[in-house]
Amino acid sequence: MTNEHGEHEHPAASPRTTPVVPVDAEQVAVPLDVAVPEPEARATDATTPEHDPAELRIAFLLFPDLTLLDLVGPAQVLTRLPGVHVEYVAATLDPIATDCGLALTPTATLSDATPADVLVVPGGDGAFTAMLDPDVVAFVRREAERATWVTSVCTGAFVLGAAGLLAGKRATTHWASKPMLAAFGATPADDRIVDDGSVVTAAGVSAGIDMALWLAAELAGQPEAERIQLQIEYDPQPPFDAGSAERADARVVTEARAAAEAARGDRVAQAAAAVMR
Repeated sequence: MTNEHGEHEHPAASPRTTPVVPVDAEQVAVPLDVAVPEPEARATDATTPEHDPAELRIAFLLFPDLTLLDLVGPAQVLTRLPGVHVEYVAATLDPIATDCGLALTPTATLSDATPADVLVVPGGDGAFTAMLDPDVVAFVRREAERATWVTSVCTGAFVLGAAGLLAGKRATTHWASKPMLAAFGATPADDRIVDDGSVVTAAGVSAGIDMALWLAAELAGQPEAERIQLQIEYDPQPPFDAGSAERADARVVTEARAAAEAARGDRVAQAAAAVMR
């Protein structure tokens, strides 16, 4: 935003400055053939870095087989905020294949990423593999301890759950996988955006745009968020009213939820057993 003299003004610091405090992980036995990864131990003398108030640092987590719109929807919104600096973080700097075949190029690795004010975790089937990766879990935990906001889109919520960030909180995710959030001690919610403390979860895929606009208002004020909404001409007028599990055919919803449980339930059980007491 600019003032009356045409000079650039940075948004006021968000009042939501309380860092997320993850639940400590504990390795437990699980009746599965695949070993449960043990998150790296965290240093007890770590201090929270001070963020430059003139620069908003946002980190987007990348992993193979993520859903592209989960990432680029929020990115199109949040990268338009004033003073923003963005990093796309992955295990290596090699291109990351998304679930639609388009590859993304990371700009930082899990080990050298700059501490962020905002962490965004997308979803996709790859999230259920990422939540079992001890390096990814350790990165999310580390960022959560020093970020102002930790957010997820769609099934990215399961990565937050594996990092111990959803216990005792309301959370949402893609409708087909939502019941499984309870394995991480979360209360599944039907809202499109759920704000519980410093953790914000969005429902499936396109909900990431809504979440990012909501977050933009928190970070820079509603006028700035509305300016961004107009810039991207976000004025949804879908040709069909079939985008909600509440209005779709009940049989289709039931079958899809059963398929999600069958495809992902074992991995969710592994990750939940590693983090829940």
